[in-house]
Amino acid sequence: QVQLVESGGGLVQPGGSLRLSCAASGFSLDYYDIGWFRQAPGKEREGVSCISSSDNNSTYYKDSVKGRFIISRDNAKDTVYLQMNSLKPEDTAVYYCAAGVCSGYVCYEVRWLGQGTQVTVSS
Repeated sequence: QVQLVESGGGLVQPGGSLRLSCAASGFSLDYYDIGWFRQAPGKEREGVSCISSSDNNSTYYKDSVKGRFIISRDNAKDTVYLQMNSLKPEDTAVYYCAAGVCSGYVCYEVRWLGQGTQVTVSS
């Protein structure tokens, strides 16, 4: 079965860290750019970060997460990670990964989208 599966979400206090994983099943991530989106309650889904499959794995970030989030990939494991540090309550959302094409920090031409993992930042 072809799918992307996210994991690593949870409840964390402000200032804390989480690492999200996005694992591919049934296909290889090697040839796809991978992006992370998030959707907070009552808000539209927004791009957060994207990593290319070429250009030396170029990375892109939404301004509000620059310096706090780090996207990386391990093609041998068909997995992309999003390390999230210094988390803020406004980072609370369901986070999704997608395979497609990066245009800056947003992933377009999405071929596959994961089911999402909840991140809640609260004291």
